[in-house]
Amino acid sequence: MNLMRRFFWFLNRFFMVPMFRLGMGPFIGNPVTGYIMVIKTTGRITGKTRYTPVNYALKNGFVYCVAGFGKVSHWYRNLKANPSLELILPSGPIAGVVEEVSDHNEALEAARQLLKNSGFAVIFEGFTPFKPIPNEKIEPILKRAPVLRIRPSGVGSGA
Repeated sequence: MNLMRRFFWFLNRFFMVPMFRLGMGPFIGNPVTGYIMVIKTTGRITGKTRYTPVNYALKNGFVYCVAGFGKVSHWYRNLKANPSLELILPSGPIAGVVEEVSDHNEALEAARQLLKNSGFAVIFEGFTPFKPIPNEKIEPILKRAPVLRIRPSGVGSGA
């Protein structure tokens, strides 16, 4: 596991997830730190509940996120095996079903909004926060990092 993945694993496991599970999510997300939610998935091998914080964007009644480390991410592989999930958003929990965005224009616009919503983390992609991002800079990200659309289906159980 490379250094950046190890850093985020540690940060997510010992800070982000506990804060959301304690109901502190509304105090974490902002334009500097990014807009963050926690995805509750079911482990494809163990069947255990897994929690993963990710940046998100709301658009046209859907919740969008991106598998930043690509298709090797465990949470992405868990969702491919079982697309039903729960989200812990700062405003509350929702249940939903995830699908990978296949329409290129939709993926492009969702990725642009997700990058804007990522706060300081956008620096890891080589962008300056709060400046317009041209399409040609987003295209390489779409090649390695799938954009996911979550269709809300009800209220989730929470943390």
